[in-house]
Amino acid sequence: MDNNETNKKKLEINEEVEQSEKENSQNQENKDKEDPEIIIKDLQDKVARSLAEMENQRRRFEKEREEAFEYGGFNFAKETLNLVDNLERAKISLENDEEIKNSSLKKKILDHMEIIYKDTLSILKKNNIEQIETINKKMDPNIHQAMMEIEDDSKPQGTIIQEIQKGYLMKERLLRPSLVGVSKKSKIDEKLTKEEKIKENMEKKVENK
Repeated sequence: MDNNETNKKKLEINEEVEQSEKENSQNQENKDKEDPEIIIKDLQDKVARSLAEMENQRRRFEKEREEAFEYGGFNFAKETLNLVDNLERAKISLENDEEIKNSSLKKKILDHMEIIYKDTLSILKKNNIEQIETINKKMDPNIHQAMMEIEDDSKPQGTIIQEIQKGYLMKERLLRPSLVGVSKKSKIDEKLTKEEKIKENMEKKVENK
């Protein structure tokens, strides 16, 4: 038998072995599929995955429902702030109107406007919407927006000393930031502060020696 015939025979044997192994593997898979314990385990895994997915969906639904309940009127509340702003502007305009300065109706009109204004704020508060505190508070970029800096050496730098437009929170969520003016040190005070720091550092160096 020459080499070609030998190689051909080996190749045929290898193919027969591979085919046999493939058939055995297929037979084993078929047996596994028919095994009741394996079938039960497979079903249990599928049921467990389905239950886990259902639980995740339930939690997502609950979260969305809670957010919709708590913040469903968020956009409406935000638009309502324009009404509050207009009431405030109308009051200020009326108070500064020279033509009706001495009018007997001025006080009555202002009183009525004040009642409407307070009632509006009361309705907002009942719906967990409240004004953000500003004056003499430390500037907080999360709820305040600085529009200007005002020199004031009597206040710590960054203290709110002017409110330009009121801001509001709906529970813990920001409806609108407060527009404010914050204090800053005057140039003279800044110079003095720098000189004090230099003097303090020099004293510390002397003490360390």
